[in-house]
Amino acid sequence: MHTSLPDFDMPNEEQVHLAAESFRLLSDPTRIKILWALLQGEFNVACLAELADAAPTAVSQHLAKLRLAGLVKGRREGTFVYYSAADEHVRRLLTQGIYHADHIDRQDTDRAAGLATVDGPAAG
Repeated sequence: MHTSLPDFDMPNEEQVHLAAESFRLLSDPTRIKILWALLQGEFNVACLAELADAAPTAVSQHLAKLRLAGLVKGRREGTFVYYSAADEHVRRLLTQGIYHADHIDRQDTDRAAGLATVDGPAAG
């Protein structure tokens, strides 16, 4: 069936596994907060901990995993390491994820508002 589709293309197994690993790493809310902050600029662990409302040790562990996955990079300056998003791909991936979540949230809100007008006040 797919052979009849012009220009049909599937990623290879390595691409699929690497993408799945990236998505798995992005499935943690603290990592999303860390990456979102890093899209704004460079930060050290202490600043990221404050921004993500997490313990510095936890942020450090998250950063290590994100760095190994190629999603963040570090730059040493004296005794500090300043982290940033690895590249523009990370920005697009995270931005699309956040925008998609916002779109889903708005649809749910609109759907609930529609039910409230049709069925009376929405049950809460």
